[in-house]
Amino acid sequence: MKDTRRARVNLGLLLASALVLVTIDHRSVTESPFGPLRTVGTTLFGAAESAGAGLVRPVGEFFEAMAEAPSARSRIERLHAENQRLRHDLATQSLDRERSRELRRLLGVAGTGGYKILTTQVIARRGAPGFEEAVELDVGRADGVRPEMTVLNADGLVGRVVQVGPSTSTVVLLSDPASAAGARLEGSNEIGVVHGVGENGRLVRFRLLDSTAPITPGHRIVSFGSQRGAPYVAGVPIGVVERVEATPGELTRIAYARPSADLTSLDVVGVVVQAPQRDPRDTVLPPAPRKAKVSAPGRSTPRSPESDAESDAESGPGSEDGSDSEVDSTSESGRREARVPRGRREGA
Repeated sequence: MKDTRRARVNLGLLLASALVLVTIDHRSVTESPFGPLRTVGTTLFGAAESAGAGLVRPVGEFFEAMAEAPSARSRIERLHAENQRLRHDLATQSLDRERSRELRRLLGVAGTGGYKILTTQVIARRGAPGFEEAVELDVGRADGVRPEMTVLNADGLVGRVVQVGPSTSTVVLLSDPASAAGARLEGSNEIGVVHGVGENGRLVRFRLLDSTAPITPGHRIVSFGSQRGAPYVAGVPIGVVERVEATPGELTRIAYARPSADLTSLDVVGVVVQAPQRDPRDTVLPPAPRKAKVSAPGRSTPRSPESDAESDAESGPGSEDGSDSEVDSTSESGRREARVPRGRREGA
């Protein structure tokens, strides 16, 4: 607009009018005559401002997000890496606790049996020439491991060392079909041979040399031991008999046992570097599970002295119900005889 006399006059009139209106509005004591106009103006301009802010704000946030995108991506990656590290640490701590528990149990078994062991870990499952089921350990010749050494864990017999390298060694598992170990029934001198049958270590075959010897499901088997403890030391739990095959006319009896050690899940094991000075017999075996007495539901009949006497007579000497019988006043040999299975006493 050109700077003319008329323009200056118009600008002066507008300024004067504005001053007059402001003065009138300010000096109004009760209510300003321009209140409705102010309200209308506030409504119109407020709506326009809100609409403009609603349009401008997303655009501003978009450009702000674009500007911060590189740093946000780096923060996300850093948080993801931290999350992965925490997960790994948690899994490692859990695994370490489990290994520590297994190591304590293994050392307890070694102390009970008098075995001098070298603790180690299974690092791989691998085959060996002539064997199907074998594992690799992270100890070798430099650690004092030699072929034909017994390998066990906290639950029982695992196998024997067949190959030794500078820092690793190969162990053939008891479940391998080519594996064989001398074994003995718990609480007796009946011996036999345990062979692997494969099946992923679920069962082993026990051939009892005396076909007349009593053996039933639930009997436990321990290693009989080899000369000078190689390849197997004595007294290591082998398994629990699950079924017995009928072998009429045969010189031996065959039973199938569930291995004490889980041969499909091995971690912490021990290599026996020195056999015990004497046979630990059955001391390494865990306590036998007790069979709970089952009574008829909803019936509670008091026992009379006559029924107690009959029960004592049926249970025989050495039983818990017959604790007041003559066997408690006999020698230790009488108590050992009482623990022999019923079939064995009848066949004796």
